[in-house]
Amino acid sequence: MSQNYVTYRKFSDAAQAKGLQQFLISNGIECIFVDTSPQVGSSVMGGDMLKECEVQLKPDQFEAADKLLENYAATLFDNLPEDYYLLSFTDEELQDVVLKHDEWSEFDYMLAIKLLAERGKTIDEAHIKALREERITDLAKPEKVHVSWIVAGYILALLGGCFGVIIGYVLYSAKKTLPNGAVVYTYTPADRANGKIILLLGIVMLVAGITVLTFR
Repeated sequence: MSQNYVTYRKFSDAAQAKGLQQFLISNGIECIFVDTSPQVGSSVMGGDMLKECEVQLKPDQFEAADKLLENYAATLFDNLPEDYYLLSFTDEELQDVVLKHDEWSEFDYMLAIKLLAERGKTIDEAHIKALREERITDLAKPEKVHVSWIVAGYILALLGGCFGVIIGYVLYSAKKTLPNGAVVYTYTPADRANGKIILLLGIVMLVAGITVLTFR
């Protein structure tokens, strides 16, 4: 990930990602396209199946990008198909779309607001903002790793395999981007501590194994 830039949107279609990138750039928002497709196994399983790419922004540009896309989405309502799935949503489901804005497209978000208004359901912006802040706090909480992964990491590290190193590295360094652009560590401090030990142990055992094979 480029310095100062974090994930804004993820895509499995590079054309869609680049389209969003050009749209944002043309409206004065700096962003970059990053191909995050896994390299291992891509030639075996097929590039399209494993294709992953991102549009990344600086965190302080998230709000401006959201507003720009919301305004654009609002212009598309006239061409809405009669069987568009959001039209069958209940009031509660539409409110959930508004609350979890980051999980939906800007078009769906704006349409949910429009449909609720047409049904006489007033959107309390202050309440929604408070709920979103609460949700961000919940999303920011570190995740607990299942003990089996910790055990597997130690075993693989002791065996000198690179998989132990990978598990340790992921546990120690994995991060997630919140809807507001903030970046936090994915796992708990205790799991990250285990990850660091697994990583270092794996490296030591891997180097030791290579050394033994070299001088045998």
